[in-house]
Amino acid sequence: MSEAVEQDPGFSVEGYFELVERGLLEEDDHVELLEGLIVSSPPQAPLHASVTMCVDAALRKAVGDRASIRVQMPLLAGPRSAPEPDVAVVPGTPADYRDRHPNHALLVVEIADSSLPQDRLTKSRIYARANVVEYWILNLRDRCVEIHAGPDVDKRLYTALHTAGIGEVVGLVALPGARIAVSDLFPGY
Repeated sequence: MSEAVEQDPGFSVEGYFELVERGLLEEDDHVELLEGLIVSSPPQAPLHASVTMCVDAALRKAVGDRASIRVQMPLLAGPRSAPEPDVAVVPGTPADYRDRHPNHALLVVEIADSSLPQDRLTKSRIYARANVVEYWILNLRDRCVEIHAGPDVDKRLYTALHTAGIGEVVGLVALPGARIAVSDLFPGY
């Protein structure tokens, strides 16, 4: 009879944040927890930072006070994942997250150039499993928004994909009436 080999599942969310509390990770270390692995992120290029600011401003205008906008802050997306999406729209007010990070999001936005494969594969699976209502990838290479909707938690995938380009207007599934021109998400277009 063969003996089952126990695999190392990596870090849990609790273990990950314990590293911060113990000072082994600093809050500005540019890392996130993805499927139990601590993954580093390169410093932001100017275009990435500029697009992040545009997304933040456009979402704040479209969403108003119906939800909270978080920029590059943790989202507890499962027992072994705490990504820090570029922008997230979460239910409630900032006061609701004074003592804990959110574990649900109405919309997550990742801004992608070199990270495009990871955002399409790894992060889309993490966000679908966390039942994030809608996931946008702002594809800097093609200047478009890849809109993922209809999360299937069990299969860890989104059931609908639509791409919107400059000149189009997109709406937020979870917040009817919240609409954004794609050109407002990309500076200078």
